[in-house]
Amino acid sequence: MIIIGEKINGAIPAVREAIAGRDSEVIRQRAIAQAEAGADFLDCAPSTATDVEYEAMVWLIEQIQSVTQTPICIDSPNARLLCRILEEGRVARPGMVNSVNEEGDKCETIFPVIAGTDWNVVGLTCDREGIPADVGRKVDIAKRIIDKADHYGVKLSHLHIDPCVMALATMPSSMADFERAIMEIHAYAPEVKVTGAISNISFDMPARKYVNCNCMAYAIRAGLDSAIMDPCSVDMRSTI
Repeated sequence: MIIIGEKINGAIPAVREAIAGRDSEVIRQRAIAQAEAGADFLDCAPSTATDVEYEAMVWLIEQIQSVTQTPICIDSPNARLLCRILEEGRVARPGMVNSVNEEGDKCETIFPVIAGTDWNVVGLTCDREGIPADVGRKVDIAKRIIDKADHYGVKLSHLHIDPCVMALATMPSSMADFERAIMEIHAYAPEVKVTGAISNISFDMPARKYVNCNCMAYAIRAGLDSAIMDPCSVDMRSTI
């Protein structure tokens, strides 16, 4: 199981405050804790306003790289910002790009830059109409992303398709749908990896950690290859 540590994300209040106040100690301690817990990649997601996102991303990368050699997952909905980070060589060693999708020209923007390199990339199963609820449509989007990656020369073993797991609270079939998506994507391209943010499935539910752990077990049985998760969670690591 490839673990993408999720704890350096501006959507988390403590991280948002640290970014705004440039509190390097908070970011560095989170990076160290996740690296020591065995994370394979460290998510680096400013989740800030677009006009300050680049500066925030560069600062976060500097803090993470100052305390660990764990590869970084640069995370932004702005494909051109991600390309700028890549082209400027801000990241010391190949990591992961999060993410591309079929909303616009994100695949066409990112894939040529990472083609032939050791960079990994996450592909989300959404398009101009958003995230489909139907598994078949998700798999169709995944196939388009996979075909484009292959066309541009991106190593398919470095592509992680995220079927965008939905919350059980609003979609009771979401776990079964996630399992089906994992299996169908692997059936189409066995070398492609399937990933997901498992904790999304328990949104707005009680006893979330128990829901997350059990859903992780089901997902691994279905063939999940990587996960965006808290590597410091003893319960989740035990489940894996």
